[in-house]
Amino acid sequence: MSETTPASGAAEATTEPFRYTAALAADIESRWQDTWEKEGTFNAPNPVGPLAPHTAAGDTVTEKPHSFIMDMFPYPSGVGLHVGHPLGYIATDVYARYQRMTGHNVLHTLGYDAFGLPAEQHAVATGVHPRVSTEAAIANMRGQLRRLGLGHDSRRSISTIDPEYYRWTQWIFLQIFNSWYDTEADKARPIAELVAQFAAGERAVPGGRAWSELSAAEREEVLGEYRLAYSKEVPVNWCPGLGTVLSNEEVTADGRSERGNFPVFKSKLRQWMMRITAYGDRLISDLDLLDWPEAIKLQQRNWIGRSEGARVAFPVDVSSKVGSDDTITVFTTRPDTLFGATYMVLAPEHELVDAIVPAAWPSETLNDWKGEAHTPAEAVAAYRAAAAAKSDVERQMDAKVKTGVFTGAYATNPVTGKPVPVFIADYVLMGYGTGAIMAVPAHDHRDFAFARAFNLPMQCVVEPTDGRGTDPHEWDDAFDTYDSVLVNSVGEGISLDGLTVPDAKRAVTEWLTGRGIGEGTVNYRLRDWLFSRQRYWGEPFPIVYDEDGVMHALPESMLPVEVPEVDDYSPITFDADDAASSPRTPLSRNEDWVNVELDLGDGVKAYRRETNTMPNWAGSCWYELRYVDPDNRAELVDPANEAYWLGPNAEKKAGGVDLYVGGQEHAVLHLLYARFWHKVLHDLGHVSSVEPFHRLFNQGMITAYVYRDERGFPVPAAEVEEVDGGYVWQGQPVTREAGKMGKSLKNAVSPDSICEEYGADTLRLYEMSMGPLDVSRPWEPRAVVGSFRFLQRLWRNIVSEETGEVVVTDEPADEPTLRALHKAIDGIRGDLAGLRFNTAVAKAIELNNHLVKRGSTPREVAEPLVLMVAPLAPHVAEELWRKLGHTDSLTYADFPVADPALVVDEAVTCVVQIKGKVKARLEVPPTISDAELEQLALADPAVVAAIGDAPVRKVIVRAPKLVNIVTG
Repeated sequence: MSETTPASGAAEATTEPFRYTAALAADIESRWQDTWEKEGTFNAPNPVGPLAPHTAAGDTVTEKPHSFIMDMFPYPSGVGLHVGHPLGYIATDVYARYQRMTGHNVLHTLGYDAFGLPAEQHAVATGVHPRVSTEAAIANMRGQLRRLGLGHDSRRSISTIDPEYYRWTQWIFLQIFNSWYDTEADKARPIAELVAQFAAGERAVPGGRAWSELSAAEREEVLGEYRLAYSKEVPVNWCPGLGTVLSNEEVTADGRSERGNFPVFKSKLRQWMMRITAYGDRLISDLDLLDWPEAIKLQQRNWIGRSEGARVAFPVDVSSKVGSDDTITVFTTRPDTLFGATYMVLAPEHELVDAIVPAAWPSETLNDWKGEAHTPAEAVAAYRAAAAAKSDVERQMDAKVKTGVFTGAYATNPVTGKPVPVFIADYVLMGYGTGAIMAVPAHDHRDFAFARAFNLPMQCVVEPTDGRGTDPHEWDDAFDTYDSVLVNSVGEGISLDGLTVPDAKRAVTEWLTGRGIGEGTVNYRLRDWLFSRQRYWGEPFPIVYDEDGVMHALPESMLPVEVPEVDDYSPITFDADDAASSPRTPLSRNEDWVNVELDLGDGVKAYRRETNTMPNWAGSCWYELRYVDPDNRAELVDPANEAYWLGPNAEKKAGGVDLYVGGQEHAVLHLLYARFWHKVLHDLGHVSSVEPFHRLFNQGMITAYVYRDERGFPVPAAEVEEVDGGYVWQGQPVTREAGKMGKSLKNAVSPDSICEEYGADTLRLYEMSMGPLDVSRPWEPRAVVGSFRFLQRLWRNIVSEETGEVVVTDEPADEPTLRALHKAIDGIRGDLAGLRFNTAVAKAIELNNHLVKRGSTPREVAEPLVLMVAPLAPHVAEELWRKLGHTDSLTYADFPVADPALVVDEAVTCVVQIKGKVKARLEVPPTISDAELEQLALADPAVVAAIGDAPVRKVIVRAPKLVNIVTG
């Protein structure tokens, strides 16, 4: 059944019955959208499989150049689109249409990222099942986008909530779960190969026991330290108000949830994690293979945060609490300053804190160290509670007042042999390094401030070069530089004195390694990806637990694990400030689903399902692969189809999508996660491409004015009036400011209303003409009509408004018109290829205006003009193409090619200046040489007269447009 677009549009009273009006535009657009849908105009063939041509033409698919164009996955909002949303979608459609007209097989479709919290919250508020509301939102959004004439291959469109889609999301999770990262091979390998190494004795089992001696639970615990997807008790961002944990990226700088603005607390919970840190080096180095904006590459590099240094073990001196082999391990980028480490700091959440805290304060403990507590345990508990209420960002800020408490324990500096007190402080995070630092207050600004606050000793080990002396207690701040030499750094078997910082780092690292108390290593700011959520509306994990608590991966035959029905969709939330609460999952409400009997190969047994769900990022980590092979039920993607659309080649060495367009806000979330998943799939042999997205383009946004009343609340922008240079709403003055466009700001403009008033082609043309695609631009309602008038003039140049007949002539175009045409062809072709759509529109308007002034339109100009406008305003272009006598769609017509001889002007004007003043203008060939132009300028009568008897000192020539003569 055709999904017909209503042929609406207000009829306009006019004496020209065939004038291009909103009503005519609506009729044209509706008819062509139906035709494209009926004929499958934008369907892109695959080399093999159900979407391959069923004719001999199938053999030629791989011979045709391909262009895989993608938009970032939209979330189907229940309120529909405003005019800012389609900006990127229109842009990719313009580019895709241009690519088809230049001979490419173009894959361009759009799916929907439909799992997530908004639909779940809507379900909680209304009682409507999230699937019902989400599918209704998708249908509405599809209708709105269809009305814009987007040339999508609808056969390839997917939704993440389709069980046939998330079956493969779960399958990919199992590939990651059943893999480990082999650092020697620098790639992921099946976990079965690691098990075989343990069983054969080829690899030592952690703990020293034989693999055969371990129970199933013990084996799983060992493998959990290697798996790329693992479950572990880890510090997390717990949001009681939402009833779920959040990733670092979902927490705002002030420690609140991005959605809902609830407080977020640090808590320790068992969660699913993805070992993305194993790919840290490759995620950085492979950025060099990608055609991405440098700003996005820099954001990813900074987020991953690679740093080289050393891990150092500090023995802990609390014999009554821990064994002699217990140590605090730190990561430091400055191992050369070990001799200056005078105290240590652990993150409040560090797992060793409870183990090292003694029953009573050591006798020499300063009162400033105790936090007014009677025992170390009381001090630590109180400080932990205070730190849990802060976000990581708040904790890292350089607060004027440094806080912390002494744990009551001492560690031993491995190079000096001296005891150093161990504190906890919130400026040290578990999310970086080991969650512990060696503090070198003489050479680190934060350590210096902390030492001053708590009267801790300081030792200078890097010689100051600014004349301040070597006693840190007399300094105003730390001396932090690499450009100096080491002092006061002599110990047993090692001396760093006199060495430069780089040389000292190498020497001390070798010394530590030789004694087995440290080693050189690389650390990352990037943390493993928190991958579980306590929500209903998400992909269930394909994991079950037996009666002993051992986890088991479900076999592929049991996929998908579908989202079960529950009586209550809501997450089990708590008081927003209840930091002591812990999550309980909505899926656990369906006990019949949770508790199951399954045969996993060793007979029917009772199991308990995992009741967390995957985050909403999961479905968008691999959707480019499903676009390639959407109907494949046997495998993730057919290798031939993946290699054709995504495989590496000379232009894109890492492979990937040819053009990916979306907002820069996804730089360190979706883009990083998708790269990680794709690399795992590549390592395991499922895809040939190393990267998912070869070229990335970040479009800007469409902004709009926000009008606020005296209380600061937004008022409906459409109801505001401009009076005497000010703005009034319902008789009251309001203020105006630039801002985003959206429902909450009451300034959203629906694309449907613009289509009603002018037509979809006008909306497309206007959005593409507003400015460079990568720059944000304000929506200006009064400017839309300019695009509409251009289309009216274009129509009038080809079709009679009185009769509807074509008015083009068969006369040959004169030379000025041919030159105008071919200049336009050359410019528009380059602009469309370079995504410079605003200048392409300007050149089309310029050519059309030339025809208006000329008074008639030769066919040899009309047809290429229509073809050039087609990617931008496809409906009216198709209609004009048909009226010009063509029976086929122009979708695959050849884009015009410029004649180089007609692109160059026959003559250009050269300005001749003497001492900066214009004395002559010469008409010269554009190819004239500097020498010829100089000779011509000096011989010009006006120039000769202006020079007179003055000697010519210098002639500066910039052929063909400028000659500057210096006399005297």
